[in-house]
Amino acid sequence: MIKKIIPQPVKKELKKQINTLKSVGKTKYFCVGRNKSGTTSVKKGFEDLGYIVGDQHAAERLFDAHFFKNEFQEIVNYCKTAQVFQDVPFSHFEVIPHIDKAYPGSKYILTVRDDSEQWYNSITKYHAKLYGLNGRIPTYDDLKNAEYLHKGFLTRLTVDAHGSTPEDPYSKEILISHYEKHNADVIHYFKDRPDDLLVINLSDPQAYQKFIKFLNVDSPYTAFPWENKT
Repeated sequence: MIKKIIPQPVKKELKKQINTLKSVGKTKYFCVGRNKSGTTSVKKGFEDLGYIVGDQHAAERLFDAHFFKNEFQEIVNYCKTAQVFQDVPFSHFEVIPHIDKAYPGSKYILTVRDDSEQWYNSITKYHAKLYGLNGRIPTYDDLKNAEYLHKGFLTRLTVDAHGSTPEDPYSKEILISHYEKHNADVIHYFKDRPDDLLVINLSDPQAYQKFIKFLNVDSPYTAFPWENKT
């Protein structure tokens, strides 16, 4: 018997269609914390509980193609494909009003660090490890030539997204200001809807219990897994 080999793009499209069907009628959860605030651990927490998590590379491609043009419909449409979404473009406040309107009844999780300085140190350390020469904070040229998604994408993710400059892509003042404004904007947006937003710091010993209470589920686990720890 000859085993039929299904091309990878076909398998990926089939999985997308199946996940879309499985997600119909189920509450959607958007992890809207900034990158390097614990979002990957929250994503793994959802996966461990059997939730369907969106394809992050697909989301990043939409961010690259549409976010900076203030075009949100393709991002909204993508949200049909799963129950849970995290990192870009959902870690940027501008997306939230559009997905909130399109998917009423959804829930939002804002992950935060102990303070802004800790978040800044985390993102620069993580990028230095992955993209900087000999472990230093990456330059604009480092970001421009990095192979993640496609060459140049990391300049979008870091410089364009935060409003820094090629001369100082990791400007501490600019990045921290952006992080603080994002968190403040999210909290203000949901100020009259406390049941729709969970704000958690994963260093809080009770963070996981707050998470499963927010989801209104039981869990065999007692804590979030550590993912991409910096």
